[in-house]
Amino acid sequence: MPEPELIEHAGLDSAVYLRIYLIGLKIFVPIAFLAWAILVPVNWTNSTLELAKLSNVTSSDIDKLSISNIPLGSQRFWTHIVMAYAFTFWTCYVLMKEYEKVATMRLQFLASERRRPDQFTVLVRNVPPDPDESVSELVEHFFLVNHPDTYLTHQVVYNANKLAKLVKKKKKMQNWLDYYQLKYSRNQSHRPFMKTGFLGLWGKKVDAIDHYTSEIEKLRKEIAEEKERVKKDPKVIMPAAFVSFKSRWGAAVCAQTQQSRNPTLWLTEWAPEPRDVYWQNLAIPYVELTIRRLIMGVAFFFLTFFFMIPIGFVQVLANIEGIEKAAPFLKPVIEIKFIKSFLQGFLPGIVLKLFLIFLPTILMIMSKFEGFTSLSSLERRSAARYYFFNIVNVFLGSIIAGTAFEQLKSFMKQSANDIPKTIGVAIPMKATFFITYIMVDGWAGIAGEVLMLKPLILFHLKNFFLVKTEKDREEAMDPGSLGFNTGEPRIQFYFLLGLVYATVTPALLPFIIVFFGFAYVVFRHQIINVYNQEYESAAAYWPDVHGRVVTALIISQVLMIGLLSTKRAALSTPFLIALPILTIWFHRFCKGRYEPAFVKYPLQEAMMRDTLERAREPNLNLKGYLQNAYAHPVFKEADDGDEDEDEILSEKLESESVLVPTKRQSRRNTPAPSRISGASSPSLTEAIKKHPEP
Repeated sequence: MPEPELIEHAGLDSAVYLRIYLIGLKIFVPIAFLAWAILVPVNWTNSTLELAKLSNVTSSDIDKLSISNIPLGSQRFWTHIVMAYAFTFWTCYVLMKEYEKVATMRLQFLASERRRPDQFTVLVRNVPPDPDESVSELVEHFFLVNHPDTYLTHQVVYNANKLAKLVKKKKKMQNWLDYYQLKYSRNQSHRPFMKTGFLGLWGKKVDAIDHYTSEIEKLRKEIAEEKERVKKDPKVIMPAAFVSFKSRWGAAVCAQTQQSRNPTLWLTEWAPEPRDVYWQNLAIPYVELTIRRLIMGVAFFFLTFFFMIPIGFVQVLANIEGIEKAAPFLKPVIEIKFIKSFLQGFLPGIVLKLFLIFLPTILMIMSKFEGFTSLSSLERRSAARYYFFNIVNVFLGSIIAGTAFEQLKSFMKQSANDIPKTIGVAIPMKATFFITYIMVDGWAGIAGEVLMLKPLILFHLKNFFLVKTEKDREEAMDPGSLGFNTGEPRIQFYFLLGLVYATVTPALLPFIIVFFGFAYVVFRHQIINVYNQEYESAAAYWPDVHGRVVTALIISQVLMIGLLSTKRAALSTPFLIALPILTIWFHRFCKGRYEPAFVKYPLQEAMMRDTLERAREPNLNLKGYLQNAYAHPVFKEADDGDEDEDEILSEKLESESVLVPTKRQSRRNTPAPSRISGASSPSLTEAIKKHPEP
């Protein structure tokens, strides 16, 4: 399937996600060719590890292909420095070309995609309170005054979380009722009974159909009462609204400009598309967001810190020979060939994978607590933290803990001045652990993706314990979406490993290349045939992807400087200092040149699309299209017996562009200043007096 058809079929997010794997191949295939042609012979033709005076340093045949096999102070380190520059320039070139390509794809996609509500809509937050007007009236007056030619309609945000819980509970009860009615229809000689206690294990025995019928009727009454409260209680109206405009140009002007003198009020941003909105967090007051994010920042710090304990345990398993030296009594058991191969080969990677299995769920819960208002922003936030966690714990933690355990006796007996030398020799030796990790997490993970093992297991568990009706079975069979918050950080971790070990241990690069090639083929198939698209952000995440690859590049350069500083390469090491500086400059250049395409919408593009649309559809009823696009989904539920009430409530919640009568007159008709919106612009009367018509 060609890329344009793939974008049409699965969206730009999915197509650009696949390009991350292609970038991995574009970067590492030439790097691997150069590394194996130049660096491997340079490293192999030495015997440093065999003649090492540090008798407590353990090594393997793979380590003879690494920089550890070069003697201290050797002139051969110049080869690694030249290759570091070559790898950096090639990586930056590929990143720049891809950034330019994806930015162009995004603009073309935005210019050619079908009309969507989010193209005309802005999310306004932190609407200031006003004693004379409701939030809806205040929003309407503010935008009629400050955007008189482009404002169309708005939808205020309601705290409908309690109502949503009641509707969800009613759906669950209805599902149980359908199940028992189906069961009774198959055997009408026996009425189904159930116990009302916990999980139906104890309690009063009642007729199941009658019980759920009465419970549903009670919930109907509660839902009706809650709807009445939403209609009448001003406390459930949040100081936020979705404001829609007559044109994309008008929405772009509003979303990308400051609305009032006070920069903390009337905050505007592009509204996510309706299916991307995370409605629960819209009810969080804006003033709470900073406090929530501070709390989660502290919690994430402690999560990262305490996770070093299982990382250390994994490194104990990975360094059996080092433990043998510290605990000789374990040697007879460990030296059994099968046990030793299993312990050193696959067990550390499997254990680490098990420790990380619940981490994405924890990080997503933390992101939701922080108050992000769209699914895409939740996933991007979780992905950023997952990537940082991988750097600190899985990468740096494994190297530090592994080095400490591997060279335990050296650490205990050597002076403090000699420990950095031991670390300098031992860091490249962790390549063996990361090779096994790539095979367990990367290769086996992709193979599991082909088999869909996790969804298959979950389906059978749900089918056995939860599925009661055909509707339940359909929901259980839903494969879900791609999962950017878990997939992208894993890809970035392999970028980090490849860039760090490209000049240190080139033997790791073929494993990275196999992963990227295999993953591209598999995920392309999954995107086309399996996964559903949950939302479309038009590749808004690409600046994060670019930034993380650049971060991995800088980390590899800093580690290379630190490694050579322990190799007595005092004359050659300073030549590497320019690399991080050049890389940071490159990142700033790309950020200024290409990132605006991902955070702003050009007014020229907006006007062009508006002009074409007016020419093609001069009679388009845009207000009817946008009227209820951002109404809370709970108000759109078509429950049996509640359709009339829902219709009445929807009419109540609809926002009209005609001015609502209030206790005071609008500033469009009077120069009387408003305490909230008055200072930002003059009234029409004042404008006419100051600028009379000729």
